[in-house]
Amino acid sequence: MGGFFLVPIAVVFMVIVLPIWIIAHYATRWRTSKTMTSGDEQLLTELWESLGKMEDRVRNLERILDEEAPEWRSRI
Repeated sequence: MGGFFLVPIAVVFMVIVLPIWIIAHYATRWRTSKTMTSGDEQLLTELWESLGKMEDRVRNLERILDEEAPEWRSRI
């Protein structure tokens, strides 16, 4: 007699509770992944600072090349 109630309860769990549980789990994961973490913000700040340094280096290299080899742009 105990197994008689076990099957309907298992079916109700698998048909109703489990899909709602899975959807809620992944919806929560999706919402939290949309926001930036403090680590993401720190990485973005470091990349932005590196970008500024690289731009300065490229400008300096182009200035040096313009002085020492003015025709370098036509070779590219």
